[in-house]
Amino acid sequence: MSGVDVAIVGVGLFPFGRYPGTQCLEMGAQAARDALADAGAEWKDVQSAFVGSHEVSNPDSIVGLLGLTGIPVRAVFNGCATGGTSLQMAAKAIQYGEADLAMAIGMDKHPRGAFSGDPSILGLPAWYGQTGMFLTTHFFGMKINRYMQQHGISRETLAKVASKNFANGARNPQAWRRTPMTPEAILDSEIVNYPLTRYMYCGPDEGAAALVLARADQAHRYTSTPVFVRAAELRSRRPGAFEVQSPSLPLESAPSPSVDASKAAYEVAGIGPDDVNVAQLQDTDAGSEVIHMAENGFCADGEQEKWIAEGATELTGRLPVNTDGGLIANGEPIGASGLRQIREIVLQLQGRAGDRQIAGDPRVGYTHLYGAPGASAVTILSR
Repeated sequence: MSGVDVAIVGVGLFPFGRYPGTQCLEMGAQAARDALADAGAEWKDVQSAFVGSHEVSNPDSIVGLLGLTGIPVRAVFNGCATGGTSLQMAAKAIQYGEADLAMAIGMDKHPRGAFSGDPSILGLPAWYGQTGMFLTTHFFGMKINRYMQQHGISRETLAKVASKNFANGARNPQAWRRTPMTPEAILDSEIVNYPLTRYMYCGPDEGAAALVLARADQAHRYTSTPVFVRAAELRSRRPGAFEVQSPSLPLESAPSPSVDASKAAYEVAGIGPDDVNVAQLQDTDAGSEVIHMAENGFCADGEQEKWIAEGATELTGRLPVNTDGGLIANGEPIGASGLRQIREIVLQLQGRAGDRQIAGDPRVGYTHLYGAPGASAVTILSR
């Protein structure tokens, strides 16, 4: 990133799950307070903030719970890439001189039944979801089915990816799903959209996450272990990309926006995939994590089969992926999900990840988001 260097000096989380008695704004405010406490700062110190949500039309109204200080607070929504976008905008606010201390906050409270076709959601009858016709599940099923046929990926590999994420979630006291599952049990669960079964998908839920960012030359005021934002890039799709609104077009006709975003991030950060020690990849389903391993440059198409068999993406592997359980174990409140990813990387780089802490003194972390109908955000962090 050009200009002033930016550091993350505080992280906060309202654990993802289901909270019938808690308002979305309350969750966001609590995550923000936790991030501020982590940084040893107060809301009155913050000079700019970016707040992302899908369900809350005016998330900037969070100031009613945090304090009416009059600072610029902007609402953000960019599909599943919202969290990465919020961080990027907060970093830019610091680089462009609007703030020395800024925040990125994300929150959402999604209704149940997104995969069942509940009549209260989009007005669809129950059979629509039960027969596997819900748009998002149908798209991801089609996408990985085609990819498997082209590159020799097995259903067993998809099950191992999901099992790995459930196992990581079991080590994470703040994960939503904390019950380990074997690959066999995942394969034996009901099929939602072939080849994906029930436990190969993430679920929509509720929660919030927040980050405090500072000028790097002032980071010592807040923490002795700042984590620096080396790149924060966003790209949208180009004609021919294999996306929700154009699933019949050839996959090879244009790269995914994830490919474009990752290449841009590596160039800005001045590193390559081999330099990354730990990664968070969008795992809306197990197939997405497999595809995103290649799209982000960590392996070639088809090499995932060998990587997963060798345990390369496990906590003890050469590139641990989704160390907190990812979306599969945590669910996806859209506005908060990307900031949860970044929080996890910060904890890993600071050695604060507890039972899921990876070995080897990690120094470079990577986060990736992919949102329909085709936007991808990539962030590279380092100590």
